[in-house]
Amino acid sequence: MIVIYHCVGGAHSSVLAASIHLGLLPVDRKPTKEDILNIPFFDTLSKQEQGKILMKGIDEHGNNVFTLSRQFVPRLKLPAIKDAYQLGGGKLSDLLLLNTMEPVNWLMKFGGFSSRRLHFVAFGRPIAAYGAAKVYDKIAQIVASTKKIIN
Repeated sequence: MIVIYHCVGGAHSSVLAASIHLGLLPVDRKPTKEDILNIPFFDTLSKQEQGKILMKGIDEHGNNVFTLSRQFVPRLKLPAIKDAYQLGGGKLSDLLLLNTMEPVNWLMKFGGFSSRRLHFVAFGRPIAAYGAAKVYDKIAQIVASTKKIIN
């Protein structure tokens, strides 16, 4: 199975979901802001990586887990990904595209914008992580639902 968590920027909610999915963050408790900041790919997406499907790891069942920065046009990008996957010989039943935007709060948006767009990383990254900690349970629910589907 190919699992792709996607969000606008590809640096926060999708990364958080992928990290939970891969066991880099706990499922039995809410992590601290510091736990989130210690994820190797939280708030680190470069401009060159935007729009790319980025491998984050392989889960305990051999499923490939990716993230995607899809910006503000999921209605265009997601069908193109599905079509390309099928053209390459893949079956849509083996591809999961999971939107992680619903839980995103203003702290994540403000912190992410400050860090990724304005390059005020020392200012924005902790704000994004604090916001991520606040919505952790909702993102963990997305991951739990995903794991039920694939297992």
